Parts: sequence; C-alpha cells; structure tokens
Amino acid sequence: MSHYFRILRYALPYRRKIFTSVLFNILTVFFSLGSITILIPVLKILFQNTPPTEAPAPYQGIDQLKPWLESHLNFYITHWMSEYGPQKILMAILAVATTFFLLKNLFRYLGSTSLTYIKNGVERDLRNVIHQKILELPPAYFSEKRKGDLIARLTTDVLEIQWALLSSIQRMIQDPLMILSTLVLLIILSPKLTLFVTILIPVTGFVITTVGNSLKRPSAKAKIESGKLLAHVEEHIGGLPIIQSYVAEKRIQKSFEETNQRHFHFMNQTLYRRELSSPISEVLGSLVIIVIVWFGSNLILQSNTLQPEIFITYIVLFYQIINPAKSISTAIYDIKRGQASSERILSVLDTPNTLADAPDALPKRSFDHSLAFKGVSFRYQEKWVVRNLDLLIPKGKTIALVGQSGSGKTTMANLLNRFYDVVEGSLEMDGIDVRKIRIHDLRRMIGYISQDPILFNDTIRNNLLLGNEFATEAQLVEAARIANAHDFILATEQGYDTLIGDRGMKLSGGQRQRLTIARAVLKNPPILVLDEATSALDSESERLVQDALEKIMANRTSVVIAHRLSTIQHADEIVVMREGRIIEQGNHHALMELGGEYSKLVELQAF
Repeated sequence: MSHYFRILRYALPYRRKIFTSVLFNILTVFFSLGSITILIPVLKILFQNTPPTEAPAPYQGIDQLKPWLESHLNFYITHWMSEYGPQKILMAILAVATTFFLLKNLFRYLGSTSLTYIKNGVERDLRNVIHQKILELPPAYFSEKRKGDLIARLTTDVLEIQWALLSSIQRMIQDPLMILSTLVLLIILSPKLTLFVTILIPVTGFVITTVGNSLKRPSAKAKIESGKLLAHVEEHIGGLPIIQSYVAEKRIQKSFEETNQRHFHFMNQTLYRRELSSPISEVLGSLVIIVIVWFGSNLILQSNTLQPEIFITYIVLFYQIINPAKSISTAIYDIKRGQASSERILSVLDTPNTLADAPDALPKRSFDHSLAFKGVSFRYQEKWVVRNLDLLIPKGKTIALVGQSGSGKTTMANLLNRFYDVVEGSLEMDGIDVRKIRIHDLRRMIGYISQDPILFNDTIRNNLLLGNEFATEAQLVEAARIANAHDFILATEQGYDTLIGDRGMKLSGGQRQRLTIARAVLKNPPILVLDEATSALDSESERLVQDALEKIMANRTSVVIAHRLSTIQHADEIVVMREGRIIEQGNHHALMELGGEYSKLVELQAF
C-alpha cells in the first residue's frame, strides 16, 4: 500500500476540491438515508399502526434512543393526522421524501464532478512529472530500457492509476461512510437483527483480501507485456523498410503475436479475479438477507418485539449496504491491480540522476581559453573505451578526431556534452572540472550536430527555434542562409511554417542535416561538436553541408569527428585514435609525412 499512498500525495495540491468532494459525499449519504428512513411514517400511516401519543417521552440517555424517537414520531403523526387528516400528511411526507431524493442526486453529482477534477488533475500532473524526469535522466538510462516500455508507463500506466487507484478514492470515502451510517440506523432500529450483519463482516473481509492478494502478480506481468507490445510497435514502425526489404514480415509478426499472447493470458488472469468481486459480494449479501428475513420474521410473529414498518425499512436500509460493500470490494481489487502500475511509474521517478548538478556547482557564462582531457578513462560497462587520454583543445581551434569504429571518438563527444561523466581523470573547461559546472550552462556553450539529424514532428520554424526560442525572424533567416537551407525552405509548401513529419522524414537527408546546422547557428555557441555530420550524405548534399559547416566553424572552437578524411584536412590538429588511445597527433601535412596510421587511412579512402 506504500505505493498507493505515494501516488495519493499528488492529490495534495487539490485539498480544497478534496474537502468539497468529501462534504458533498457526506451530504449524499445523509439525504440517501433520510429518503429511506422517511418510509417509517409513511408505512405507519398506511398500516394504521400509529398508537395514540399525547406527549413525547423525555430523553433518558443513548440506550433509550429508539423509544424516544418512536414516541416523538408517534406524537407528531397523531397530532398532525388529527389536525390535517392522513391524506395531507401522507402527501407532505412524500414531498419531503422527493426533496431528499433530489438533494441526494444533486450532491452525488457535485461530489463526482469534484473528484473528476482531482483525478484528471493528478493524471495530468503525473504525466508532467514523468516526462520531466525522462528529460532529466542521462542517456545511459535509456540505453538499458525499451522506449515502448517507457511510453507505456507514461500513458497506459498513468491511465490505470487514474481508473483503478484514483477512482477508488470516492468509493473509499462515500461507501464506508454509507455503511457506517446505515449500521448506526440499523442498530437503532433493531440491535438483534444487526448482530447477524456484523458476524458476516470478518468473513467477507477475509474472502476479499484473499482474492485481492492473488490479483497483484498477474497484473504486474500484464503491465510488463503491455510495455513490450508498445516497444515492438515502435521498433517495427521505425524499421519497416528493413523488415520489408528482408522479407521478414512473418518472423516479426510471430514475435509480436507471442508477446501479445502473453499479454492476453495475464490480462485474463487479472480480469477473472477482478470479476469475482461482484459475485462474491452478491452471494454474501444474499445470505445475510435470508438470515435477516428469517430472524426478523420470528421477532414479528413470535416475540412481537419488531413492528412490520420497522422491519420493511430495515430491509430497505440493509440493501443500502450491499452496493457499497460490493463497491469497496471492487475498489480493493482495483487498488491491488493499480499497485503494479504504481510501482512501474515510481521506479522511473525514483531513478537517481547520476548527472545532476552538484550542490556546489558553479555558474559559467563564457568559454575563455581551453578544453582539456586530463588522464581521462571511461567505460560503458566492463570494457574500457577510452584509456588514460590527454588532449588540449585551445579556444578558436578546430580539432579533428579520426580512427576506426570503436576507437572512442563518439565517446569523447558524449563526454564533452556531459551525456556521461568520466570514470577516471578529469575533463576541464577553462581549468574547471565540468562536473563542477552547472550542466545547463555547460551545454548552452556547446552546439552538437550528430550524424543522425534529429528533428521533431513540427514546423521548420519551431525546429530551428529549439536553438534559440527568442530569435527574431531576421536571425532565423540568417541562420538558415549560413546553413545553405534558406532556399529549399522557401521552396516547401508553407516555407518556415511547413510541417516536416516524424523525424523530418518529408525532407531529404541533406536538407535535414542543414536544418540541424541552422539550429546550431541560431544557438550561436562558442564550441561546436560535430559527430560525423556528413558521413551519410551523397556528394552534392555533402558539398552543401560541408560548406555550411565551414561557415559555422569560423572563429569557433570545433571538435570534429570525421569519417571522410577529405573534410578535415584543414583542421588545426588531427588526433588519430585506436582502442581508446591517441596514437598520432598533428596537422594533415605532418601526419602524411609521418607515414603512420593516418596516412594509411587517407590512402585507403583515396583508393
């Protein structure tokens, strides 16, 4: 239940709405019971079972509450009937009963709408908090998780909490109140009959708890399989060209159907148990009714200690307990089922952010003289990908990183962006360890252009403004011109307001890459990190992108990871890497004269 109460904390900002909802639920219970209890005087008039009472009995304590209430009721009925006649009194009582019914439903509606606002508000807030947490977590977290599973937690699991957990709030407020209030009235009407009701309550609770505990495990497994389903769909849509090209539709469909079948199995287990709540409550309620009818009949026919109108009202009141009891049992099942979703959501929210700012992190607004790798070593898991690396990157210089795949080039770019922290050694900016700089300040000074141009399903304008949301129209156009993107943007349907589709798929690869360059230009950072930004382009697109890159790199500190060595021959310094270590370092001409690894790579590409 700890997860349940943690989720309920998100309802605390809605205290006022909670108070009004509770108030309306109390009024609902009051008018609901009042509309039934008023049957007693109606039945007394119809049965002509009102003994003449000249004066009501005085109050003599709580143990004499029932005789006191009966004497007052008999006195007023006798008095009013003698003055107005039974027909008018009956109509007046029915008018009061009608008013009670109307007020009961009015307050029930008001209580439900108040709770609806709370439920939807908590659902919205949970989504906001989860999404914010996802944006804060380091990339390493997502390399170990399926994206579809995270999407399921943000959507399906939050809906499950709204439906299963938060919807149970009303049932756990109104229904126990209805049961307790009704029990009080039943005790007043007939303590002996009520004894039979209380005997069955522990049995009911035991059965409900037993079934509820058996529900949680299948529900948790169903949530896991639901996340896998979304992950499969996300992967299959993204990889559809490959799937179709390799004629792998049947194999992929089989994999999906296996996961879908497991989800089907666990959902059946969950719902089979949930559906037990209503039949169990119905059976238990019917047994109690049978006992009440049998015992109440004896009290009327044999001992004459119970009046017929009291007995009929008692039965009607007891029926008011059955539905709340069934509702509470369903709520308990829902809470058990919602526990699985709560755990999955809280596991994301409780994930520590290993890249969070240190308490003494320093603000930094400018890049002044250098970046320095000092004895840097890094590993993703067990295998070291960078070992004891030393490299100085002076301000205003262009440093190119080259080497075979797996040599550690991209890892260095990730460390510069502080997507990961170094394991050994230090990475410093202007002599300050980047771990002691506020992470947002560090990243504001870096423009990152990756090999895979990452764009969003939005307009060209909004994608560019990601670099600087306060940029003017003139700055936007200037950035596009520098990136050789302005002309093709104007050629699109709506210019800068054209929607570019999921990941920008309405554009060519070169156009997408030029937009990412324009976005970096608009950000105007002092440091550029280019991770093989032209390796996937055709010759014409590469020429346009390379021209754009040369413009943006002018007078900036640039770290260029290059696959095509022809694009970095004019770099101030070329660093050749192998297995996480620097094996050669110098400009193009010096390295060619050296005749080492770099010259071999150049000759291979030329060949």
